Amino acid sequence: MWTLSHMTPLPRLIAGAALLALVGCAQLQTQTPPAPNARTAPAGEVLSFTIPPDALGAHDPQLTAVLTKAGALAAAQKRPATIQVAALGQDFRYLNQALWNGVPAQRAGYVHLENLTVSASQPYSVTIRTQD
Repeated sequence: MWTLSHMTPLPRLIAGAALLALVGCAQLQTQTPPAPNARTAPAGEVLSFTIPPDALGAHDPQLTAVLTKAGALAAAQKRPATIQVAALGQDFRYLNQALWNGVPAQRAGYVHLENLTVSASQPYSVTIRTQD
């Protein structure tokens, strides 16, 4: 097996430079902007996610924690934020309560909650947007 230590100084220097160039290229590739066809969030959209029906039906503690963190994220924005919840009317109480639990009282005026009723065949979702 060949290693850099078995080579004479000049070839070792060239091999080392080539290795550094390859490592540098690999690092540059990870910093390139997303491809033009990659999904990017619309202007003002902070977060959007779909709620799994089984987690909602069971009032899963992990879902509650995610909703609470989403409320905290909305409250932490520099601009006023709107949390849009799409669900069946019967589920708004649980969803809204979990979201509001993450909003500190002093930031409650900066967060607006908007409920959109969907049909049973449509997915439930939460979207946070800032006002432009």
